[in-house]
Amino acid sequence: MKPVKLFYLKNCPFCKKALRYIDEVKTAHPELAAVAVECVEESERPEEADRYDYYYVPTFYVGGEKVHEGGIRPEEVEALLRRALE
Repeated sequence: MKPVKLFYLKNCPFCKKALRYIDEVKTAHPELAAVAVECVEESERPEEADRYDYYYVPTFYVGGEKVHEGGIRPEEVEALLRRALE
């Protein structure tokens, strides 16, 4: 399983949706529940966030590769979690 990393800001409405979608997708698709998502709040861990190339949040990396940046829909969250299982 590939590692999943999410960069977000706690006050970002798009990030709040992304976090909610992760929970909803894992509930709807139990096979995805095992996918661990490391959540990095960029204002609390700026030194880590600075090591990655992105501008907008939420941003997802799967296996070290950026797979999504900016606003996200539930089906996109599902797709990237499935990608982690490949």
